[in-house]
Amino acid sequence: QVQLVESGGGLVQPGGSLRLSCAASGSIFNIYSMGWYRQAPGKQRELVAAITRGGSTNYADSVKGRFTISRDNAKNTVYLQMNSLKPEDTAVYYCNAKTLRGGAWYDYWGQGTQVTVSS
Repeated sequence: QVQLVESGGGLVQPGGSLRLSCAASGSIFNIYSMGWYRQAPGKQRELVAAITRGGSTNYADSVKGRFTISRDNAKNTVYLQMNSLKPEDTAVYYCNAKTLRGGAWYDYWGQGTQVTVSS
């Protein structure tokens, strides 16, 4: 099993920056990829960024060039650096980990952290 603990959310002005952190514990070596999803009120949850065990990254078009996902293997932690924030980025951000066991994918989720971009 995998447990994910998120931190770093908060209130920022447009153009500001935040860094989200997600610390993983448990069966961390079974994790294939980790990423960040977000969900705004009345909208579906969407992928923001992901990083695989091999280091490949994917970004939503809406955040590419502004957000950077990275990891610190020694700390079992993944980060999301968010720059040039826009009001449209306001959402609850969820850390995600994907594992593959017995041919089935399993998703693990953090508790969510609120990011609010407002002037």
